[in-house]
Amino acid sequence: MAQQPQRQPQPQPNPHLPDRVAAVYGEQDLSTVPAFAGGFINFGYWARLPDLADGPLSEADRIRSEQDLYRLVLDTFGRTRGRSALEVGCGRGLGCALALREYGLAPVTGLDIHPDQIARARATHAELLAGPSTDGPADAPAPLAFVEGAAQRIPLPDASAECLYSVEAAQHFRDLPGFAREAARVLRPDGRLALTTFFARTHEAARALPGLLPPYADGLDVPHVIDDVAAALAAAGLRDVRVRAIGEAVWEPYDRYMAQRRELRDAWPRHYLTAYRTGLLDYYLVTAAAPAPVSAPGGSASTGP
Repeated sequence: MAQQPQRQPQPQPNPHLPDRVAAVYGEQDLSTVPAFAGGFINFGYWARLPDLADGPLSEADRIRSEQDLYRLVLDTFGRTRGRSALEVGCGRGLGCALALREYGLAPVTGLDIHPDQIARARATHAELLAGPSTDGPADAPAPLAFVEGAAQRIPLPDASAECLYSVEAAQHFRDLPGFAREAARVLRPDGRLALTTFFARTHEAARALPGLLPPYADGLDVPHVIDDVAAALAAAGLRDVRVRAIGEAVWEPYDRYMAQRRELRDAWPRHYLTAYRTGLLDYYLVTAAAPAPVSAPGGSASTGP
């Protein structure tokens, strides 16, 4: 009797990866969409561009705005050189490379829930992933690593990062309180968190957003309310939670760039400026400090087991 060939087990879907997110960052590869020139996949922070009000905005300006959004976030950490960092929602890892190159953060770990994004990041930064040059110590760790995992289940040890940041990813998180608890867990006692993205201003606004913006209607984004985000971070034990609205430096310049480029005018939802002007959403920079160390019996501080 002929032996039947063994069937290979089929890969199981990730229960933490929503279908719409899987498609947009997988086969559709949002980083290749012209609206996100340069591959960073964010709306950009435009306030640092010289002569912003004069003349048309170029593709180079668009890429600079995306890089400047990372710089805005990384500037909140103050001293960065030689400090360990974790980016949650790293995409192609371009922001990780910027953090390593311009801020001296090291090692930098990029975390993303999508396996395709992790594969792209590893391919894009293969040289950095190879480790230090032969001139450095033989046992020196590689300055950059990419890990697949969900924001609410970060596969890293306790107290393993001094700087934790996330750039335009938290609008995808289905479990923001879970992310907050994990951030509190992986941060060192002297660590800090910084995240930036767009959130609804109120619960009423959150209910209205799916009727205006397709990414909320089709399940790509979640209309989290900014006060709930801040409360979740505080409830997880993070201290000194601060919220800064930066929409003035995001929505109008981004929409103006889109309107000036014929190939982009109608290729991407452009109602974000309308949502901003009507008070439905804004873009925010949120920062916080790690939880206070737990006092062990006898008065000495302990960071956990």
